[in-house]
Amino acid sequence: MSELTSEEMTTESTSVKRRGNGAFRRMYRGGTSFDFVGRKRWWFAVSTVIIVLGIVAISVRGLNLGIDFKGGSSWEVNASNVTVAQVTSAVEADGLQQPVVQILGNKTVQVQDSLNGHTTAQQAVINTKVIATLAQLGHTTPQQVSTSHVGPTWGGNITNRALIALIVFFVAVVIYISFRFEPKMALAAFIAMVHDLLVTIGIYALAGFQVTPDTVVAVLTILGYSLYDTVVVFDRVRDNAQSLTASGRMTYSDMVNLSMNQTLARSINTSLVAILPVLAVLVVGAEILGALTLLNYGLALFVGLLSGAYSSIFIAAPVLAMLKEREPRWRAVRQRLNARGAKSQVLTPTQAAQEGRSGPSEQGNVGTTDGVIAPGSAAARVAAGAPVSDGTPRPRKRKRR
Repeated sequence: MSELTSEEMTTESTSVKRRGNGAFRRMYRGGTSFDFVGRKRWWFAVSTVIIVLGIVAISVRGLNLGIDFKGGSSWEVNASNVTVAQVTSAVEADGLQQPVVQILGNKTVQVQDSLNGHTTAQQAVINTKVIATLAQLGHTTPQQVSTSHVGPTWGGNITNRALIALIVFFVAVVIYISFRFEPKMALAAFIAMVHDLLVTIGIYALAGFQVTPDTVVAVLTILGYSLYDTVVVFDRVRDNAQSLTASGRMTYSDMVNLSMNQTLARSINTSLVAILPVLAVLVVGAEILGALTLLNYGLALFVGLLSGAYSSIFIAAPVLAMLKEREPRWRAVRQRLNARGAKSQVLTPTQAAQEGRSGPSEQGNVGTTDGVIAPGSAAARVAAGAPVSDGTPRPRKRKRR
């Protein structure tokens, strides 16, 4: 076997590097042409599996509701070198029947139980015993054990108010998008938000995470974030529908694919910027510092942000394309293109910008080579945001003497 020369090894190494980061480079330079709508069955299948598993988990064991929703008592103490099994067996000996024990950062111990099956006198006796036990485990005084009690009536009111807030949010969103864009975009955005809600609830049911008022606040926050990302995509879709498809050279699905590729880099960057701080809150605030409130809020944010980023890209846009393709106008466009024998083609953002400036090309790859932007071409300068000369000679400026 002949050995490679130094120049050939350099060329091979460069080609490997290009294959490794080519996708990211094309994405940030406007050279991607992913078919989001054409692969919608895969995206819908993934979401369906998660949602169905979540529904089964809820039907079998239900959600792990905190005492704020179902009523009960909570005890917290700083204790080190204890395990969940040790704390559970100790408080069960004091009379707790189904205690929920959490330990964060190896020092914050939280015990919760409903105590709904006991009388008021029995609850007082159990409360005293649990405080004494936790103080002993934490090697501290009973005064250092924090307690809180929530009645079942107050917990029911919290649940009703959370549901009302969620319904009001959905109604306001549908009305706004219907007037700002169109009803079908509002329906697609609504389906995406319901998807995020079902996925988040399903993951909570599967993993047994506790649902608290912080979780409800986080869910409303992530629904707003998901809606923001979806509205940005829909705004690009509307602009393209008014410009690129005016001549009927592109179906609505192809135009949605183009819009998604145009906003793909922005969607990924926004999602990463939002997810990384939440992940830091979970690791540092909850696990290291032992802040239970940060755990409940950050966990819901983390799960919801992942689901929201997924739905904005893979659910909302394909659903919108399915709804719009049923309209007579877009059915006629597709039939006309099929009659001409034109194949469906997903343009890259750079190709679309070039066609919008100089008209449609025969191959649809102006300034590209095999779908990759040629360095120094007009397409590359358009993707980079640089002005491109149209070939018109510019008059020279006279120098003053």
